[in-house]
Amino acid sequence: MTMLSNTVCALSLSPPIVNPVRNPLPFLSSFCGHARRKNFFSCSISCVAHFHPCIDIHKGKVKQIVGSTLKDLGSDGGATALVTNFETDKSPAEFAKLYKKDGLTGGHVIMLGVDVASQFAAIEALHAYPGGMQIGGGISADNAKAYLMEGASHVIVTSYVFNDGKMDLERLKHLVNLIGKDNLVLDLSCRKKNGKYAIVTDRWQKFSDVSVDKETLEFLAKYADEFLVHGVDVEGKRLGIDEDLVILLGSYSPIPVTYAGGVTTMADLDKIKTAGKGRVDVTVGSALDIFGGDLAYNDVVAWHKKQLMICQ
Repeated sequence: MTMLSNTVCALSLSPPIVNPVRNPLPFLSSFCGHARRKNFFSCSISCVAHFHPCIDIHKGKVKQIVGSTLKDLGSDGGATALVTNFETDKSPAEFAKLYKKDGLTGGHVIMLGVDVASQFAAIEALHAYPGGMQIGGGISADNAKAYLMEGASHVIVTSYVFNDGKMDLERLKHLVNLIGKDNLVLDLSCRKKNGKYAIVTDRWQKFSDVSVDKETLEFLAKYADEFLVHGVDVEGKRLGIDEDLVILLGSYSPIPVTYAGGVTTMADLDKIKTAGKGRVDVTVGSALDIFGGDLAYNDVVAWHKKQLMICQ
């Protein structure tokens, strides 16, 4: 095992959680919701978009950062260019417990750096809501299993697979063989380049030569349970969603996909529901009042539960 995977194991706050429950909340397991997760789109017009929560961690703290300002660490630790929308002393575990109380699944914990403090904080969140959160940030074949044992439902991977500007298919196959397709989320966060959406890696600073399009989505769906896609050009800026990207995802993704980026108002949630044809879920960060924004978290949860009622 690598130093990172050893660190993950060393940071355990309690004995590892073996075989975490994937969906501990029966309320969320309506037939249509189950069918949607299994990619039966016959229900997709009536089973509309769901809300998945997030916890972003930077240097051990819950923060909301404009992702495009994240840089490789320099002498100042990257602090000069970093734009932080929100920071709190509330622990990641407290947010995870809130999401558990409200019956929200499919959320993600993202480590915006692989420092020990961030790993420790992320594991706290996983322990607070075993089986209810995914985890991303520095995930590789060396540590993926350890995070799953700590209670993550899925691991989220970008740079390990999209490496040096290209897709490393051998790494992807190795990871799937190691943890299984059902435990893998591929992060296809992207920015526009020459009129196409290109997957970006390394804190969203480096363009790959892989486009997010029909062919790519269909090919990668064979290796992943879900996709997570940040519209990086609007992420964290509260300027509205990237509607073209949502339309693309709703039209061509064969597996569940969650969109993030630019949500500001309740109207944006409905816009994603419509543009994504009910096939694109949504996560919201900086806009929420629990992260210093103006959009009421309770209103978003109520919107989410209304979508679930439609499916019943």
